[in-house]
Amino acid sequence: MKIVTVVGARPQFIKAAPVSRELRKWCKEVLVHTGQHYDYNMSKTFFDDLNIPRPDYNLGLGGGTHGKQTGAMLEAIESVLMKELPQGVLVYGDTNSTLAGALAAAKIHIPVFHVEAGLRSYNKNMPEEINRVLTDHLSDLLFCPTDVAVANLAKEGITKNVYQVGDVMYDAFLENMQIAKSKSTILEDLDITRDSYILVTVHRAENTDNPNSLGNILSALLQLDYEVVWPLHPRTRQALEKNNLLGKLEGAEHIKVIDPVGYLDMLVLEYHSAMIMTDSGGVQKEAFFLCKPCVTLREETEWVETVECGANVLAGTEVERILSAVEEQSKGGRALGTEPPRYFGVGQASIEIGNVVHYYLSSRDMLLEFYLQDLVD
Repeated sequence: MKIVTVVGARPQFIKAAPVSRELRKWCKEVLVHTGQHYDYNMSKTFFDDLNIPRPDYNLGLGGGTHGKQTGAMLEAIESVLMKELPQGVLVYGDTNSTLAGALAAAKIHIPVFHVEAGLRSYNKNMPEEINRVLTDHLSDLLFCPTDVAVANLAKEGITKNVYQVGDVMYDAFLENMQIAKSKSTILEDLDITRDSYILVTVHRAENTDNPNSLGNILSALLQLDYEVVWPLHPRTRQALEKNNLLGKLEGAEHIKVIDPVGYLDMLVLEYHSAMIMTDSGGVQKEAFFLCKPCVTLREETEWVETVECGANVLAGTEVERILSAVEEQSKGGRALGTEPPRYFGVGQASIEIGNVVHYYLSSRDMLLEFYLQDLVD
């Protein structure tokens, strides 16, 4: 059997790694990297340290508008599928690469397997929301990280071949946290004191492309009585500079602005933080896994479980709401204790995904062989 996996960004490689190891026990996996997000941390060390397979195809299709990028990916991925003729296509999350991979496969009737299915922000201004909804409706197997995700799909009439397997990101986190502790020297390199700082990440377009939101976030950070560590995303730096805000940030003595860091260094910064402020879905979850108080700089989140249990507060981008949320979380401390509730499974999602895909394809194998041969003919 053969499966094509489509990824487009560093986080998707990290999520795909444990699943790939399971798939490769019984099938040939062809890894396609669309190149949607260029990341200088995608070095040989990145793949070696985390035992991540290197892509078989690198399409180099980053940049451009959403439509242009998705269209180019659709054409290129279709060519790969026609050459490889896999029994299934596996996609992750909600990027343009996710949608393009699902569309390319569905249009030539190759089964689509969606990992992280069922997530909803119910904010259609987010391109990610459009991608995830369309991908779910194209998919033949839907692997949900939580019960809420399963319920979201049921509301849309999707109940067949839906599996609550837990979150593959938790699988990756459990494995890579130990590697990070042994390899990362980020705290010593930057002279950062453990457990005394708030870690901040801001990168979403809804914040960086909105001068009012970005200015409010900065204003709130300037008023904090905490040391702040901020790995500054290039997009965010450009937006701050464009809006004449970068000077204010660089003049703040309590805010340590650093360059973007690799995955292992980021895990260590999260592990030793006192609190995390972010607009990233992935960082919200890592804060939850680490039992760290989190303030989310958005009006909604796909990870509603983290809010309902009090580990995460949605602060939006109004100054007073942000400051109030920080105060609330500082009083709560480690609200979750030392072990997070098991909303996201127990770190076995990749095993369950591998088993379900194997069973599904084994039962379809003969029919698929006839169809794929017709494509060649």
